[in-house]
Amino acid sequence: MIICENLLFSHGAELQNYIPGEYIFEEESTPKYYLQIKSGTVKLSSFLEDGKEFIHGIPFDGHCLAETYLFHDKKYAVNAIAITDCEIIRLEKNKLMKMLQKKPDLFFNIYSYTADRMHYRYIIAAPFSFQDPLAKLNLILNHIKNHFGFKEKFSYHIPYTRQQLASLTGMRIETVIRTIKKMEKQDLLKIDGTKIFI
Repeated sequence: MIICENLLFSHGAELQNYIPGEYIFEEESTPKYYLQIKSGTVKLSSFLEDGKEFIHGIPFDGHCLAETYLFHDKKYAVNAIAITDCEIIRLEKNKLMKMLQKKPDLFFNIYSYTADRMHYRYIIAAPFSFQDPLAKLNLILNHIKNHFGFKEKFSYHIPYTRQQLASLTGMRIETVIRTIKKMEKQDLLKIDGTKIFI
């Protein structure tokens, strides 16, 4: 978790519940709250002109949502949509700023989280220039595995569906399905039912 939940509640935060498919915030809306996921999974996405969805990230328990928007006056450039039932801790922007003035060390927590997310962005940006779907998918899956500290072969269960992987990589779902099967044949990952282990 980025900021201690008790600290957030002691400064006036409230708990909001969302059901799958419900918007937590929409693109072009004005950021008014610091949002931290108590439980559940959210997708940060944009819809392209052809109606396709591009997923920027899939944060879950303990992560915060688009926190950088609280430090300037721009509107959200993405949507935040609940994938599962979610409990979101919500603290008004002005209350967050007062809390940060009292506890400036919290800036380091937020900045460290943002820096980690930027590192992930830089890692996954390179594969988008790859023509080979296998190279693209392999790099992203291994980065996710390494991010969570898993080292052993097939020790990490990828928490994304094939459709979510397609949206994360910009590939068609059919391409992702074929590529995953090809990776299994090359012993790069293991499939157990619908689960993917890398």
